[in-house]
Amino acid sequence: MSTEPILTDLSAAVLARGGELRAGGTDTTARQRSGIAPGPFTDLDGAGRLRGCTPLPGGGLRIGALTTLAALTTDPRVRSGWPAVAVSAGTAATPQIRAAGTLGGNLLQRNRCWYYRNPHFSCLQKGGSGCPAREGDHHFGVVSGAGPCVAPHPSTLAMALLTYDARAEIHGESQRTVAELYGDGDRLHQADHLLAPDRILTAVLLPPPLPGERAACHRATSRAHGEWPLVEATARLALDGATVTHAAVAAGGVARVPLRLPEVEAALIGREATPEVLAAAAATVLARCRPLPQTGYKTTLFRDTVLEVLERAAAPTG
Repeated sequence: MSTEPILTDLSAAVLARGGELRAGGTDTTARQRSGIAPGPFTDLDGAGRLRGCTPLPGGGLRIGALTTLAALTTDPRVRSGWPAVAVSAGTAATPQIRAAGTLGGNLLQRNRCWYYRNPHFSCLQKGGSGCPAREGDHHFGVVSGAGPCVAPHPSTLAMALLTYDARAEIHGESQRTVAELYGDGDRLHQADHLLAPDRILTAVLLPPPLPGERAACHRATSRAHGEWPLVEATARLALDGATVTHAAVAAGGVARVPLRLPEVEAALIGREATPEVLAAAAATVLARCRPLPQTGYKTTLFRDTVLEVLERAAAPTG
């Protein structure tokens, strides 16, 4: 049975009632508890075609937006064909959150700024006129970009999907790239994505696998388990012997949007993956950094996190 009528009804309900669409509820529940998401909520549970992975003609993969992070981590097709997605999903949050949290929810979640999450503060993200974090405590803030809001984007899966040039399928609209869900961050004043409140992200479309790719993901956190990353990075590499023939690298926790890092990729492709080459490639991200007074530490952490995933992805196998 087609889910199109169901999705149209859900979209209409949000237009009529206001509030938000809700997927796994891991973020909306937290925001509701803190008093900054009063609802009403329109649940997406009834839209069955939004779950699971479906092969696409030509070898790609369609992942429904309600597919859980836990399912992405364990799905053998995802693990073998698109390992950066599986590895990144497995690093996000805790096992309990991964069991409930969804792909779509991860891509469209709200940022973790404590001023935004506190109902006693006004800020741009809640329709206010300023960013209290910029003049206040922003040591978890951005290190790249100079937009009006200094909260880093929280989506681990968006970072990984950037490295695949993945596309987003949206009910009632043409497809767009995952990168186009966010833009460059300058328009993210009152949201963390560019979808209208009544628009439904239905799936993510992945291109055919890259044979022999190696993938790595790393989160630099302030404690061992269940913490939001200070910086995170994902790398996909293909090698012919010691020479890098393909590189796709992205980072999170450093800007208002997840960042693809073409300068790192360009410094790798066609070169041997020696320690010196990997270190020089990782160091290219320093040119992006414009730290706030309290985020200077992220400059070297950004470089070192990128180097970590490059070293892991380039390490000899077997």
